[in-house]
Amino acid sequence: MTSTFEPRTDAAPQPGRIARTLQSWFMRPARVAAVETLSPHFRLITLEGAALKDVAWTIGQKLQVAMGTGMTARTYTPIFWDAAAGRTQLLAYLHDLGTGRDAAPGSRWAAGLTVGAQYRVFGPRRSLDLSDPGSGWPVVVFGDETAFALAASLGAGRGEDAAAHLFEVSDVAEARLVLARMGLGDARVIGRQAGDIHLAVAEAELTRLAARRVRFALTGKASSIQRMSRALKTIGVPAARIRAKAYWAPGKTGLD
Repeated sequence: MTSTFEPRTDAAPQPGRIARTLQSWFMRPARVAAVETLSPHFRLITLEGAALKDVAWTIGQKLQVAMGTGMTARTYTPIFWDAAAGRTQLLAYLHDLGTGRDAAPGSRWAAGLTVGAQYRVFGPRRSLDLSDPGSGWPVVVFGDETAFALAASLGAGRGEDAAAHLFEVSDVAEARLVLARMGLGDARVIGRQAGDIHLAVAEAELTRLAARRVRFALTGKASSIQRMSRALKTIGVPAARIRAKAYWAPGKTGLD
């Protein structure tokens, strides 16, 4: 995989002395091995380094990447982790490109990535616990663009189970393109609508899926998760079949 976009020419702000010291104590160095532009708003990023070797990782965990000044970091869900090679892969969603420095920190970071750049990462750490008490039932992911990586980490090509994943998205065509390139082309996508009226369709779909032998991972936007969780519990889906983790909420940071 290679970068298919022009790097930004303005240098990213560097952390100060105290931040660098803390990063060296608690974070692992990693190098950008590859960057692939899947679409205007998605970058597939491969990180590697000796410090990423022999690291225990499970699906659903998070990795935080330091960027900019201070201890600013953004959180990503690894798609895989090769502990022998010291390599992991992330999917970045550039939700707010803005103009220049007005872009969101995570979007600005992903848009300006170049192969060979060095960063520090914290983790992997626990985020969404998808451990199975023994049912062996597949996981259905409900979420948005920030949940594509989680679905990919569960494995592509799961037959009919792959079609069960359900995402609310801002750009249906772009989402379908990215999901197809990640081996999740059968996932269902629902375009966002004003007032969240599209979530009625999502509720109906999850209600239908609840009759199957599946577990649910509700991720992405906090208010959407709350609504889907209520819908599942209303029809009697036990809590043991539902795992939820909010990745973001409007106007808030640091949810995960």
